[in-house]
Amino acid sequence: MSIHKSLNLGGGIATTRSVFTRRERIDKLMERNEFEEGANPMGLPKVRTSFRTVTKRQLKAIAAAEREEAIAAQEAADAAARAAEAAGEVAAD
Repeated sequence: MSIHKSLNLGGGIATTRSVFTRRERIDKLMERNEFEEGANPMGLPKVRTSFRTVTKRQLKAIAAAEREEAIAAQEAADAAARAAEAAGEVAAD
């Protein structure tokens, strides 16, 4: 028997989680030196769980900037090769 398509959850969690596990909270607190190894893990303070996401528009802008950098690097390499070739021809003449 198959599952009805309205009941299918898809590829798992589609949104960001708003809660850390206790281990994740302890890790975050240890990074900020607010929790020491061996301390009582009960009654931990709250830890902010905002995750930064990148929009499609931002991804496109990043990709365009990388393309422009690659083109500029290629043009600089071509110019250097032409200059080296021209210097080699001048020295030979």
